Amino acid sequence: MKFLRNFLDKQKPHFEKGGRFEKLHSTFDAFETFLFVSNRVTTKGAHIRDAIDMKRTMIVVVIALMPALVFGIWNVGYQHYLSQGMAYDFWPMFGYGLLKVLPVIIVSYVVGLAIEFAFAQYRHHEVNEGFLVSGMLIPLVMPPNVPLWMVAIATAFAVIIGKEVFGGTGMNILNPALTARAFLFFAYPSEMSGDKVWIAEKADAYSGATPLGHLLVGEVDKLPSDMSMFLGTIPGSVGETSTLAILLGAVLLIATGIGSWRIMVSVVGGGLAMGLLFNLWGANAYMNIPAYQHLIMGGFAFGTVFMATDPVSASQTKRGKYIYGFLIGMIAVLIRVFNPAYPEGMMLSILLLNVFAPLIDHYVVQSNISKRLKRAKVLAKA
Repeated sequence: MKFLRNFLDKQKPHFEKGGRFEKLHSTFDAFETFLFVSNRVTTKGAHIRDAIDMKRTMIVVVIALMPALVFGIWNVGYQHYLSQGMAYDFWPMFGYGLLKVLPVIIVSYVVGLAIEFAFAQYRHHEVNEGFLVSGMLIPLVMPPNVPLWMVAIATAFAVIIGKEVFGGTGMNILNPALTARAFLFFAYPSEMSGDKVWIAEKADAYSGATPLGHLLVGEVDKLPSDMSMFLGTIPGSVGETSTLAILLGAVLLIATGIGSWRIMVSVVGGGLAMGLLFNLWGANAYMNIPAYQHLIMGGFAFGTVFMATDPVSASQTKRGKYIYGFLIGMIAVLIRVFNPAYPEGMMLSILLLNVFAPLIDHYVVQSNISKRLKRAKVLAKA
């Protein structure tokens, strides 16, 4: 590592002001700070010393995504061979899934990072680290057989329209990965839905509808077992099927303090509350299933852990996080039940609450101010 550090130090003057490549300063800085912690420190004003920076924070989230990614790759191969009526060992299934998923990841990162670097160079800003996570989230919320050109267009839309037009990382009001998925859903609905068979080269004799797809047509008897849905051996988006793998990532995010447990718990609470309420009504198949099944099918678990907890687009106040999460869970189940054209409601629910998150925080802050003013008046009279 010392050799690499010395090499970068020798090249650095060429990228500083007055150097031959000064216009590429943002690009050089991005690679340098990715490899080594910056040696720049605050010299005046109040500041906090910490051993972690934004890149390290984003890397922790990427690591938390690894269980869902690895399982998703295997599950793509498993669903393929299952549809063909063939039994294979772990590695052939994993290899097949890797060949399907890896190109999607590469396209996501290449397109997204190219746009990020271009904007940073144009604005003479540092390259933001947020896409380290978004570049992995986008492939995980896609079907494994999504055309690569669609992934490229959706990624470009998410980075440019969903983030850069608002000023870049930290300024966006919508989750970039969900913005990409929403773009594909509305632009190419035949490729993106909550009930389609998302396995590559499906055999005609194999019915691979997702659990949400079975409920859509009232086929409750064809639902997979709770254990299958919890483990994730069902058709679905690459990273969204295994609740177990997602929970492993949640443990890491909560243990490191990067993911908000308040939002996760409240999303689950909102989903259960709405599910129990609809159980009393029982007007269709979605209303009749046990409330807890909403938590282990579709993108509910993945959205709860990795999307709703986005620190930029989520609520910032403690009380606001509870309100924000509870409403996401409620509205997700509400959309599933009342919108037969779109049985997966987690994406729209999170995007909707992304928009209202600042308003929730505003009223929480105003409520605290009002309470303090009333307390001050009481003390003044006393």
